[in-house]
Amino acid sequence: MNKVMTPKFGIGAPVRRQEDHAFLTGHGCYTSDVRRAGALAAHVLRSPVAHARFTITDISRARALDGVHLVLIAADISELNTMPCKTVMRQVDGSRHPVPPREVLCSEQVRHVGDAIAFIVADTPDLAKTAAEMIEIDFEELEAVVGSVRALEQEAPQVWPELGSNRAFEIALGDEGETDEAFAKASHVTSIEVVNNRLVANYMEPRACIGEYDPDTDRYTLTTGTQGGHGMRAVIAEDIMGIEQARLRVVTPDVGGGFGTKMFCYREYPLCLVAAHRLGRPVKWVGERTEHFMVDSHGRDNVTTAELALDETGRMLGLRVHVIADMGAYLHQFGPSIPRVGTSMATGVYDIPALWARTTGVYTNTVPTDAYRGAGRPEAAYVLERLVDKAAEEIGMDPVAFRRLNFIKPMQFPYVTATKRRYDTGDFDQHLTQALAAADWDGFAARDAQSLRNGRWRGIGVCTYIEACAFAGGEEATLSLNDDGTVTLLVGTQSNGQGHATAYGQVVADVLGLVLEDVKLVQGDTDRVRKGGGTGGSRSIPIALPSVLNASNALAELIKAEAADHLEVGSADLELAEGVVRVVGTDQSVSIAQIAAQTQTTLQACEEVTQDECTYPNGTHICELEVDPETGQVAILRYVITDDFGVTVNPLLLQGQVHGGVVQAISQALCEHTVYDEEGQLLTASFMDYQLPRAADMPSFEFSTANVPSTTNALGIKGAGEAGTIGGCAAVMNALGSALKRHGGVTHLDMPATPERIWQAIQAARSMA
Repeated sequence: MNKVMTPKFGIGAPVRRQEDHAFLTGHGCYTSDVRRAGALAAHVLRSPVAHARFTITDISRARALDGVHLVLIAADISELNTMPCKTVMRQVDGSRHPVPPREVLCSEQVRHVGDAIAFIVADTPDLAKTAAEMIEIDFEELEAVVGSVRALEQEAPQVWPELGSNRAFEIALGDEGETDEAFAKASHVTSIEVVNNRLVANYMEPRACIGEYDPDTDRYTLTTGTQGGHGMRAVIAEDIMGIEQARLRVVTPDVGGGFGTKMFCYREYPLCLVAAHRLGRPVKWVGERTEHFMVDSHGRDNVTTAELALDETGRMLGLRVHVIADMGAYLHQFGPSIPRVGTSMATGVYDIPALWARTTGVYTNTVPTDAYRGAGRPEAAYVLERLVDKAAEEIGMDPVAFRRLNFIKPMQFPYVTATKRRYDTGDFDQHLTQALAAADWDGFAARDAQSLRNGRWRGIGVCTYIEACAFAGGEEATLSLNDDGTVTLLVGTQSNGQGHATAYGQVVADVLGLVLEDVKLVQGDTDRVRKGGGTGGSRSIPIALPSVLNASNALAELIKAEAADHLEVGSADLELAEGVVRVVGTDQSVSIAQIAAQTQTTLQACEEVTQDECTYPNGTHICELEVDPETGQVAILRYVITDDFGVTVNPLLLQGQVHGGVVQAISQALCEHTVYDEEGQLLTASFMDYQLPRAADMPSFEFSTANVPSTTNALGIKGAGEAGTIGGCAAVMNALGSALKRHGGVTHLDMPATPERIWQAIQAARSMA
């Protein structure tokens, strides 16, 4: 048998992450690890109630406490603007929806538990907390509203009475008339209503920040974990503080997870900067886990109804979707755009000619929602794939055959969807077939019978998905040769655990003939990196790597040109390998370090490759599980994934990203549940009440690819960071649904399918039998 040789570095090499040693040995440096001489500690006084008018009646005792340096309330920061919403959309009626003000510190009214009222700076965190307890506040509690459907009821309490209702916006995509026509000629219509439960990101590292001010330069520095310092700088400087971006430096150390939630600006950031300016000392705030639950943007929280129109052969004619999206108490930075991105992918992998998708944004007295891993696309895939399984059952067709009948076929690409998404490539039947074989789909009946003999109900479910990511744009990459022969790469993406140093480094090392350790990555410093789009929407590798590759090739040519003079040969006769520039076919060479030492100026290359359209990764997830009908416990026995990610840069990093995303999807399907009571109190504000899965709860994933290179990306790459979350929920819930329906008569169950909920559904079905 011939062995398949894999390159040591370069695109496609399974290079192990070089970042991990520092993290695993405790040598990572996160924001809370950063020490600044003379730094003071900050604490935020937050609302204990969900909805109230308030008056601060006494602040003097807190300000007089020994060791307290500053107490800020809304009246003290009148120079700051409100927290921005960067997405204002055109509604169905043609108007732009209003954006109520979200003050940095609330002046008269709070609208969710955790809303910020005061900012205290003291010698220690404990002293700042003590001072916060001394601030006297009179609250006039107002009736709160929780739950988006409840908030739309006519008699529901209003979060913003001046708007006349809790309706934040009403937008739509598609053609309503064409969709009505499709439904009018349908021989069968299937409908479904599903809940996409609210989630809390729960990254390993809670947020923290350090604000500094230099009077000599009149500049600020913010150190904080972000998903991109340049975007953070723009929001804080221009939108909130009203200063030029050049006066603010944002530094991002190591980041312990982001998932979308660390993309956004939070109130503590401008407050620390203002306090540092006024006090002439650094001010540090370190968030606690409960604060993360109470104030960092939440994800998902949709209630969606959908209808699918079919002809007499089972072909899909049209789709109607109505998403009720809970925005929380305020419109967050990009919050309104998330359900819109989701509905733009409503037709998924299917050839559905007509669509009408409405989204109703709703205010409630809860934490605002925004992007969370997948940002709308998991929600869209979930409702569609649940609907597809139900439609297949209703017309008596096998769910796999039903999917195959309605897939967009390879010869139809490029394919423009009813929402004007332009899919460039794909072969959906290929990855479905590959996944079915890997999962032994045809052998399920025998396994199901064995489970029944053991008192368990077995189910199997499939999800075929497509997503849009790595959106149009570019990312500048600058590569410099250092004096010691190493190179430094500057790029404006931001690693939150994805392994950028490895992915970029393996390409640079391959082109320049270096080892991975010789490539130094600089991200997360707006003074050193000229510009950047940050990390989000699975953009970093697809968008930045083409620029990194071009910069590497350009620097290689500069190095060769210098070496050609030294070796007295033409550049075309030279190659870079093992840290030297060698004349091809000879032992004549000069080290790259020597070249660096002899050049008069630093050799540097800067490139930016742009793309005009996003990429569309897609794939199939198959979940097989067992249910204990006496307890409702679920055990996932097998999980198979076959994905199309175009060109694979590093298969090890790719698997890690997919595994992580699938774990989050399984967690949403079976565990995670953000619960508020009727008064707006957050009942799940710690790990005592909010369940995350343990490693023992997860199966060993079976992962493979069936790749079709992208034509919109310069290297054929399709983004992969969010894909696991997009295919996972529906695969799990379709598997669970098949077990409960066939064996227990349960016709519907929403996420999270906790043991209690499953047991109750089984009992309810038995009582109706």
